[in-house]
Amino acid sequence: MSKPTLGLIGVGRMGDPMARRLLEAGYSVTVFDKNAEAVSRLEGAGATAAASPVAVTNASDVTMLSLPTPDIVDAVAFGDDGIASADAPQGKTVVDLSTTGPEGARALAEGLRKLGFAVVDCPISGGVGGAEKGTLALMASGDEADYERLKPVFEVLGKPFLVGPEPGMGQMTKLINNLLSVTALAVTSEALVLGAKSGLDPETMVDVFNVSSGQSNASLTKIPKFVLTRSFDFGFSLGLSAKDSKLCIQQAEELGVPMIVGSALRQYLKVAAAELGPDADLTQIIQPLEKWAGVTVAGKAAKAG
Repeated sequence: MSKPTLGLIGVGRMGDPMARRLLEAGYSVTVFDKNAEAVSRLEGAGATAAASPVAVTNASDVTMLSLPTPDIVDAVAFGDDGIASADAPQGKTVVDLSTTGPEGARALAEGLRKLGFAVVDCPISGGVGGAEKGTLALMASGDEADYERLKPVFEVLGKPFLVGPEPGMGQMTKLINNLLSVTALAVTSEALVLGAKSGLDPETMVDVFNVSSGQSNASLTKIPKFVLTRSFDFGFSLGLSAKDSKLCIQQAEELGVPMIVGSALRQYLKVAAAELGPDADLTQIIQPLEKWAGVTVAGKAAKAG
């Protein structure tokens, strides 16, 4: 069976490595991004550049979106030169890898399906490192036949899961996952600041957490790699994390589910983004806590440097 032709709209920090993996796997990939330099880099890797979102869709069997916010997804889908104005939508598929929230996913699917597109809601998790290594989690929702048809493409990027039959279910899974992940990072940051103020060594504390009940992805990966080193280059912004937490809490409120811890996290993300700027790296979430406590949480190598 021949490989489908692929399009990818949005080739930033996540989209670029995903496009490269698909090219290396032998897929034909057409790309579009407002950042001409990002597109040029992928042209050098074998991708085809397109002048607009609709040009990507016209050239592709499957158009994937990797975009930062719901309003940008909406503009790419339904705005001028958007996906919806494709020449022949019948038989084409749109896969949204972005995090837009359930309502955004349902609106996208409703608007494109009536034109003849198949639509799969498929947010991803795993960060830039996961995109580079092909270890992303892909949380797909939609028609099972569409999922099975796209599964070989998804498996180039990571581990796919079919989480439900309706668009929006993938988004809900992603928002809940993100809430868990960022809550772990925030509370681990608080714990390390408290320990540092008490005179404890941060590296030793992390080593203890990682063989104890306090272990989390934050203590295993984010804190050692991006906080103790003081590099703060995990690759996901505080502003986008605040957006994700807002979407999650909004869904909880609509469903009547109290989110006591989640609401506190959302407020702290807003404070941290206001303090550091929305483009600050997510792992910098510890810095306002350090400032208020008058300590710095750093590993031995970072202190020596």
